[in-house]
Amino acid sequence: MTCHDHIRPAHDGSTGIHLGAEPGARAIVIGAGIGGLAAAMRLGARGYRVTVFDRLDRPGGRGSSITQDGYRFDLGPTIVTVPQVFRELWAACGRDFDQDIDLRTLNPFYQIRWPDGSHFTMRPGTAAIRAEVARLSPGDLPGFDRFLADAEMRYWFGFENLGRRSMHELWEFIKALPIFGMMRADRSVYVHAARRVRDERLRMALSFHPLFIGGDPFRVTSMYILVSHLERKFGVHYAIGGVQAIADAMRNVIASQDGTVIQGTEVDEILIDQGRARGVKLAFGRVALADIVVSNADAGHTYSRLLRKHMKRRWTNRHLDSRRWSMGLYVWYFGTSGTAGMWGDVGHHTILSGPRYEGLIRDIFRNGVLAEDMSLYVHRPSITDPGVAPPGDDAFYVLSPVPHLGHKDPVDWKTQRDFYTTAVLNVLEDRLLPGLRDRIASEVIFTPDTFAERYLSPFGAGFSIEPRILQSAWFRPHNVSEEAKGLYLVGAGTHPGAGLPGVISSAEVLDQLVPDPATVRAWLTPGIWKHAAMRSGMVRCPFTRRRACYPLMFAVPPWRCMPFAGWRMMRWTCTPNRLTQCCTCATGWTWCTKGGHATRRRTGPLLPWSRISTCRVRCQTRC
Repeated sequence: MTCHDHIRPAHDGSTGIHLGAEPGARAIVIGAGIGGLAAAMRLGARGYRVTVFDRLDRPGGRGSSITQDGYRFDLGPTIVTVPQVFRELWAACGRDFDQDIDLRTLNPFYQIRWPDGSHFTMRPGTAAIRAEVARLSPGDLPGFDRFLADAEMRYWFGFENLGRRSMHELWEFIKALPIFGMMRADRSVYVHAARRVRDERLRMALSFHPLFIGGDPFRVTSMYILVSHLERKFGVHYAIGGVQAIADAMRNVIASQDGTVIQGTEVDEILIDQGRARGVKLAFGRVALADIVVSNADAGHTYSRLLRKHMKRRWTNRHLDSRRWSMGLYVWYFGTSGTAGMWGDVGHHTILSGPRYEGLIRDIFRNGVLAEDMSLYVHRPSITDPGVAPPGDDAFYVLSPVPHLGHKDPVDWKTQRDFYTTAVLNVLEDRLLPGLRDRIASEVIFTPDTFAERYLSPFGAGFSIEPRILQSAWFRPHNVSEEAKGLYLVGAGTHPGAGLPGVISSAEVLDQLVPDPATVRAWLTPGIWKHAAMRSGMVRCPFTRRRACYPLMFAVPPWRCMPFAGWRMMRWTCTPNRLTQCCTCATGWTWCTKGGHATRRRTGPLLPWSRISTCRVRCQTRC
């Protein structure tokens, strides 16, 4: 379905505005990422008529895929760590997740390899994990047990409690401060791991997880050690078809709720009138109206670009610039020919740790330097899902954390991309995939420049705002915007944060905040017509279909669109009243706040203080 099919024009097509004549409260979701699709599912289950606009050609956002030369490359998340949040989402919509998605548990979850030849293999079950710890450093086993207990405690408070409810009220955050203090949330993930184990390899293995959500392990709050408990309790899973299969299934659920996902359509602006979000303006000029607007775009893009014409109280450009952003990502997707039987020791996930840990992290997050050494995350989905590549072939993606583009001297990826690719290739051939150079059959490369262009991510950051302690919970962009009523946020840039469990939980929080659709008043205020009038000059009277102008304060110059109106139009443009009058027949009308349709009033000049309080056209009730 194209955007032109869905956004019906106002009466004759002159403005492209949807007047909300269909029954039911309407919601617009900006972005078809996993968080946006989850929000659309939740809203559809509540009874909203949902329209999702997305600028990409496939749903999923960062979780979408590219098919090239017979290879399917999963662009973003590769694993599912908390399948219960998906099952709960499907259940809220009356569906069964396991009937729509083929989810496979991985064993092992991943393997970490260090330059000295040692390795740590993460497997299902506490006994298997303890055996690995005992093999590497037997003396650290008691401290590791304490670390697992700490992670479980933080899971119940950080994920099941704070992560599943809104933190937009300061008092809710203040009430949580004593528990934060008791759990020493002021410590970093690495510091907490270092207090439990002595072996540097184990410290890295227990503290690198914040990198999966864009955080510096040496600065991110120790609350995020809960990820270790997520892996142990729920396992690590892979969806056949990749996260793209999950996104496609979510789109199907939305369609079953009479919702619509429109691809290839970019939202240019969120329309605000009288302090309330009323709809969106699309990049090609048309306007779509709704009762609530949900942005799954990056929070920084939402406030700096989509609300650029609206005066902001908190999330100003200056405030956004002062935030610490997550690192950028270099991602190399490639397919290899005839390698299905090669590299038998390389599993689904492999982490190649570089010679430095803390120093490399400092270069990435604080110095903004593209270091010569690197740590790589290697994804080989063809081990579990042969359909990602032609028979006998493999598909890979290799990820390297790099600085984002917001540092004083950002990396020039136009000149550095090929050099860095060669360096990555050398590391892979030396440590993991010998002979790779001659086997590459297809490739795609993403850099922070790609993230900025494709995903509209500020500074090309891979995971939006970094989840530091003063950029989490209440300090993070709220799920209900403080800048405009009726505007909500989901996704990685808002509470609770990045990662598949985080963005799915943000939609769950949204479900607790949005009003019941039966209580939403679907009516159009005069301010909305300002956007149409400024663009087209005139629209039409809903009764006579003749040209009409709208009484907005200096919205339309009277000498341009109604030269014969004289003093009447001049008076209207200087008086912000809520009535509208046809230029030719002088019929006055307003909008019924109950039915969302135009109401007729007597003809003749309208006084500035006149108001219509009763609908005399359809519902015959007071509005």
